[in-house]
Amino acid sequence: MRTRWSLFAIAAILFAGSFADAMQTQAPRPSNPNGWILPPDADKEKNPFAGDAKAVESGKVLFNKKCERCHGPGGKGDGPDADPDHMQDMDLTNPRRAARNPDGTVFYKVWNGRKSPKMPALKDELTRDQVWQIVAYAQTLRAGSQ
Repeated sequence: MRTRWSLFAIAAILFAGSFADAMQTQAPRPSNPNGWILPPDADKEKNPFAGDAKAVESGKVLFNKKCERCHGPGGKGDGPDADPDHMQDMDLTNPRRAARNPDGTVFYKVWNGRKSPKMPALKDELTRDQVWQIVAYAQTLRAGSQ
């Protein structure tokens, strides 16, 4: 009888351990109620291309290819595929949003995207450096509107 209880206890411990391990390996959860998946220190990450004119120019080319259809040519959220219900959120030129969207935060928003309102993730299409270049360009749109 003791052997049966010992085996039951061991099986329960193994089950609990594998369940806990499975919970830790699930996809990261959004760190923000708006559906963005951001690491806790995203706002502290600095753009390695900040102030690099060549990177900004490369970012502009990439922005035109990947982002302009929704964000519009000037980043005001007025592209042909823009969501009319979320145009204010899609406006990259709003300087008041700068504190909430430093470079690292913008990087992970572009990198990971979100489901609603829809923002496609670019991590499967572009390199990290290319996304940082888009961030460098996007930040110039904000700076130009101040």
